Amino acid sequence: MDSSGILLILIVLNVLVSIKGFNDYSFFRKYQFHMGSIQSGEQYRMLTSGFLHADMAHLAFNMLALYSFADVVLQLMGTFSFVLIYFASLLFGNMLTVFFHKNNYNYTAVGASGAVTGIIFSAILLFPNMPINILFIPIDIPGYIFGVIYLLYSIYGMKANTDNIGHTAHIGGAIGGYIFTLLKAHYVLTDNLFVVVILAIPIIIMFVMAKQGKL
Repeated sequence: MDSSGILLILIVLNVLVSIKGFNDYSFFRKYQFHMGSIQSGEQYRMLTSGFLHADMAHLAFNMLALYSFADVVLQLMGTFSFVLIYFASLLFGNMLTVFFHKNNYNYTAVGASGAVTGIIFSAILLFPNMPINILFIPIDIPGYIFGVIYLLYSIYGMKANTDNIGHTAHIGGAIGGYIFTLLKAHYVLTDNLFVVVILAIPIIIMFVMAKQGKL
């Protein structure tokens, strides 16, 4: 299957499963991320929750982001590595969520954000200077700077805990994309070592803060 085909399949799966969830609340509840249910043995939710979305805007935003960054990863790493990074990032996002929210049995979440964030960070490692536009900044910024800002904002969001955004899953997804890109594309360590180090710093900060009980 060519690269455009696998991307289309992922987008269609997200759309179909999400629409089913919009119209069938029992289906939505059965397959969403729910901490208590996962700890009771329903680990399938770690995967299925990544194809559900809270509403159409949530779905559209994630699919647009996936479409925007997927081509870099597909072209430079191939279809197999792209799929590996997508699902590894999805699972890393949910595993980090379990780590931080394991005592909140009522914690719920849905969305492909972890997987999509992994693809975004993979693309940044492969093409660090890609121009990225943030709505409130009138100029394009290099991808690696966006990555650092994104991670720092996500850490702030985890600490503040004042919204319904799954910041923990975003960081976990970024870690998944980061690790598996380095495993599959060793040349990044030599060609883009500065970016590899710069992106690692916010991740290290997060774990240090967690160890100190500040998250």
